[in-house]
Amino acid sequence: MSRTSAPPPTEAAAPAADSALTHGLKQRHLSMIALGGVIGAGLFVGSGAGIAAAGPSIVVAYAVSGLLVMFVMRMLGEMSAANPASGSFSVHAERAIGPWAGFTAGWAFWVLLCVAVGLEGIGAAQIVTGWLPGTPEWAWVALFMVIFLGTNLAAVKNFGEFEFWFAALKVVAITLFLVLGVLAILGVLPGTDSPGTSNLTGDGGFMPNGSEGLIIGLLASVFAYGGLETVTIAAAESENPVQGVAKAVRTAMWRIAVFYIGSMAVIVTLVPWDDPKVTEVGPFYAMLDHLGIGGAAEIMNVVILVALLSAMNANIYGSSRMACSLVARGQGPKVLGKISSGVPRNAVLVSSVFGFLCVLLSYWRPDDVFPWLLNMIGAVILVVWIFIAVSQLILRRRMEREAPDRLVVRMWLFPTLTIVALAAMAGIFVLMLRQPDTRDQLLATGALTAVLIVTGLIRQKRAERRTPAVD
Repeated sequence: MSRTSAPPPTEAAAPAADSALTHGLKQRHLSMIALGGVIGAGLFVGSGAGIAAAGPSIVVAYAVSGLLVMFVMRMLGEMSAANPASGSFSVHAERAIGPWAGFTAGWAFWVLLCVAVGLEGIGAAQIVTGWLPGTPEWAWVALFMVIFLGTNLAAVKNFGEFEFWFAALKVVAITLFLVLGVLAILGVLPGTDSPGTSNLTGDGGFMPNGSEGLIIGLLASVFAYGGLETVTIAAAESENPVQGVAKAVRTAMWRIAVFYIGSMAVIVTLVPWDDPKVTEVGPFYAMLDHLGIGGAAEIMNVVILVALLSAMNANIYGSSRMACSLVARGQGPKVLGKISSGVPRNAVLVSSVFGFLCVLLSYWRPDDVFPWLLNMIGAVILVVWIFIAVSQLILRRRMEREAPDRLVVRMWLFPTLTIVALAAMAGIFVLMLRQPDTRDQLLATGALTAVLIVTGLIRQKRAERRTPAVD
């Protein structure tokens, strides 16, 4: 049975750096980070391509991938509630598999977050330059970087406050969107008639592009869920890490169902899946425009801007904490692990600079280096999820033997659903290999992962040789 409190850990697993970090995040911060973290930029920006490929069956794609994400979050929540650490799954992988695994998972995720910071900055700058034409995009990215660099350097509570209000705005926006959509579907919204099931069954039917379209939609939906892991990183700096993680994980199911699957269901019910606006300006704008909501484009631009800025803020925070945790475990340059006033300032600075370098590459080398960088991070989240599942498979059995009272959150139907999740991830890799657009991503991510694994193994061997054997 689940509980929201646990006895003190019986094994010294958390990195020493975690004790130097402040516990400045309140429960309201963590709750809203968990809630708003579900509503990422991928939902607003990336879902149009999935709808165009899968048609109304995008609802099935998001439901299937959402179920997988629920399993991953449950597994991660089980380990994080038992052992809260700012390194999250990297710490768990190191404990379960070995230092090389923690090194690989942690630095792969760090690269992903840093590149994502740059991409989100570019997206946010494009929206602002649309309002203020003639202003340089790079200058807006630099401004956003400076703002979030400042908030993250000052204190963790600043990050928490920004995320609290960003998340609140996203939740209000998506809730209003869903309420308007449901009223329109029911035919009670003034000036609209209920479409019934015409958009779900017409224009080629529920699966207009067959199983191939559904597969493309499934792949698009999987990567839209990235970012949920941040709440387990933030939990280490909250007032009550165990309770915070437990609450966030337990509510993950309804958040995913309502915000992602619910949004897709409302959109494809109200708007024809082949409406050009779905891909040209985005499905959320397309629906608001379809309902005759004045200023739909500007409304969605504001919401997307908030989502992008929120993601930038969260990714600077998450990347800096992951780097700090890795260094504390001897997995990186010591300079990144220096903590001042409870904040790993060097890690925040380096992570932000790396993100801005990615922005500059998009201008300097848009045809070779930048696309290669994007492909390299394309499937990193799947690599991280595999480490999470394998770690949970190992640590759960160990915990049941050594400290069962620390199992505050338990993975459902263990080990069956953990194995099912691993099989599903393997299946996604196979599907990615079949699609030309995702094959290059998989191969580039595979190369990055292989380099990190080899580097991690070499470092581990060297550390073992330096450590004297104990009889």
